[in-house]
Amino acid sequence: MKAGVIAVQGDVAEHAAAVRNAAAAHDESAEVVEIRDSGTVPDCDVLLMPGGESTTISRLIQREGIAAEIRDHVAAGKPILATCAGLIVCSTDAKDDRVEPLGLVDVSVDRNAFGRQKDSFEAKIPVDGLDDPFHAVFIRAPAIDDVGAGVETLAAVDGRPVAVRDGPVVATAFHPELTDDPRIHDLAFFPDREVLA
Repeated sequence: MKAGVIAVQGDVAEHAAAVRNAAAAHDESAEVVEIRDSGTVPDCDVLLMPGGESTTISRLIQREGIAAEIRDHVAAGKPILATCAGLIVCSTDAKDDRVEPLGLVDVSVDRNAFGRQKDSFEAKIPVDGLDDPFHAVFIRAPAIDDVGAGVETLAAVDGRPVAVRDGPVVATAFHPELTDDPRIHDLAFFPDREVLA
């Protein structure tokens, strides 16, 4: 499996390790490539859109010609996992004129909905498709405030969706790559197989 991490900004190494762990659990290997320029996305089986600064990520993927390739990837039914700022960039409504959303997940998003850096927190949350709660790390986390009809809510905190699936896209407000638990990456990339315990 060739996994591409959109590496213009964000938790690149952590996502690379997580997708390798998820693949290994299914006796597969994952070749991870860092994507900073156009031309690599079409060769990838799966993509990861890390957290970071959504305005910066949006600007750079548009400038480098990566945005159109990401849309084509999803249109072909290939999976992508978008986390934190990645959720904002992949949304249909980022509620911020500085972000040009990709329109891949039919949601509107409130940036920093759970507060600033000092308000970051961790919580064990139930996630649809997982037998046990997932230890989620929220850092300047966004929240989803409106979900389109075709979007499946996978997890919520205080009644606000924080993980969703829209076709081949799984998007989270939290950072699953900052834990040793690869189950969110497993949900995103191996949805038809038994989920890891």
